[in-house]
Amino acid sequence: MVTAEIAAALPALMVLLGAALTAVAVVGGQLACVDAAREAARAAARGEPAVVVQQLGHATAPSGARIVVMPAGADVRVEVWATVHPIGGLLPGFDVSATAVALAEPSGGVP
Repeated sequence: MVTAEIAAALPALMVLLGAALTAVAVVGGQLACVDAAREAARAAARGEPAVVVQQLGHATAPSGARIVVMPAGADVRVEVWATVHPIGGLLPGFDVSATAVALAEPSGGVP
C-alpha cells in the first residue's frame, strides 16, 4: 500500500526538486551579475583601464555574460546581462541582469 503511494508521489517530488534547483541556479546567476556589476563599476570609478574593468567583471559574472560600461556625467554605470542554464542546460535559459552605478573618483593624487 505504501509503495503505490510513493510511486504516485515520486513524479511530483521530482518536479518540485527540479523547480527548486532551477530557482537556486537563477538566483545564483542573478547574484553573480550583481557582484560583477558592482566590481566593474568600482574599478571604472577608480579610473582603471577598460581591459581591467572587463576582466574584473568577467571574473565574477556567469559565463557568457555581457558587460557594458557607460560614463554618465560624474557617475559610471555598468550593466551586466547573462543567460543562466539551470540543471546542466536541460531547461531553457533564464535571462538575468544587474546594474551598478558608482561616483567617479577625482583624478588627482591621493593626499
